[in-house]
Amino acid sequence: MKKTALLLACLVFSFGVWPAAFADQPQTKPGTPDEGHLSTSGFLSYEQLVKKLRQVEKNSQGRVEVEAAGTSNRGRTIHRATVGSGDKVVLITSQIHGNEPTGTEALVRILQFLGGDSRKAQKMRDEITLVAVPQMNPDAAERNRRGNDMTWDEVVQDFPNLTGVKPAWNYYTGTLQGHDYSKRPGFDVNRDFNPDLNYTPRPEDFPGSSSEPGWYVTPESQTIRDTYQSLKQQHGKVDVYIDLHHQGPYYHVGGTDDLVTLSLSGKFVADPNRPESEYKEYADEYNYEFSRQLNVAAYQALQQMGNSPFKNISLYPQDIDLPGTALGSFALNGSGTVLFEVRGQTQSMGQKMRGQLVKAVKTGLEGILDSVATGDVYEIDPEEYEHIPETDR
Repeated sequence: MKKTALLLACLVFSFGVWPAAFADQPQTKPGTPDEGHLSTSGFLSYEQLVKKLRQVEKNSQGRVEVEAAGTSNRGRTIHRATVGSGDKVVLITSQIHGNEPTGTEALVRILQFLGGDSRKAQKMRDEITLVAVPQMNPDAAERNRRGNDMTWDEVVQDFPNLTGVKPAWNYYTGTLQGHDYSKRPGFDVNRDFNPDLNYTPRPEDFPGSSSEPGWYVTPESQTIRDTYQSLKQQHGKVDVYIDLHHQGPYYHVGGTDDLVTLSLSGKFVADPNRPESEYKEYADEYNYEFSRQLNVAAYQALQQMGNSPFKNISLYPQDIDLPGTALGSFALNGSGTVLFEVRGQTQSMGQKMRGQLVKAVKTGLEGILDSVATGDVYEIDPEEYEHIPETDR
């Protein structure tokens, strides 16, 4: 594991390569023809998503409530949908990176089901309060790129104490994933979170690094932080947080030649219970065992789908420490956490995979929600998590 971590660290330093939810570059298999650009018209645009959410709300006869959670840097409303009245609170976000839209489609389908008349949906609504943010970075989604649409000068306008400070390390100004950020810079919002939910930016914390917390300088991260805090205030805690992503298209299930359909993970930060941890204050809240149970619930649901590709599920690399991600920050605040990483991004996956991947995400989410609603998740042996094959990269 140490050798793997060292190798990945060298790659990051030398080439800027990292798994896609945490990376600057999508992974491409050398010498292999691209699977074809995925037409973004095949996925919901911002305007289409808004119409779809309103339709879901109307058809649910009041069971699904859609409202504004916040506003993006370019003034687009970031929508949240709430369904259910149960004591178990689940927060799910998608498209923190604008070019990763599969989870958004799956999440809308989950909302359609939970807003329906079936007895199963009713039972789940009685046990769970689900809050979904299907497109948390709409500016990036509209430009089909990873980073949001925001300049460092705009950050300084919001936080004058940062005048003269070197920009954050996750500020994009060059070419990334085929997009030129030089004229319209932006931030990787998935590095702008901090386990201190009341943190305000301090000059001495910049430019920072991937192994350090973020700063809540982007309105998109502030919106999710505020949503998370409001749920904690209302319900006492957020039991589960799930974040939906994409990764590179040519990773393999450990020890096989099978291409990964979807990677899962419940580990994003080093254990705060370690003697040398700088996050000891969060040790009592951190619940890695529950995160492992949630991931196993998703894995088991996908394995029950039968033949490949739904069996091609793996664990995301486990030797990471990323407190600046939403998953890392919320895990330290006591939420059970799950990362979904489906295969490919809009630059590198073919249209034919769309339905397959949406179904995989939906199936995994249903496995988690059903097990939380019934309580079965608490009976899962957390050690089963360790038997999920790790991704070969």
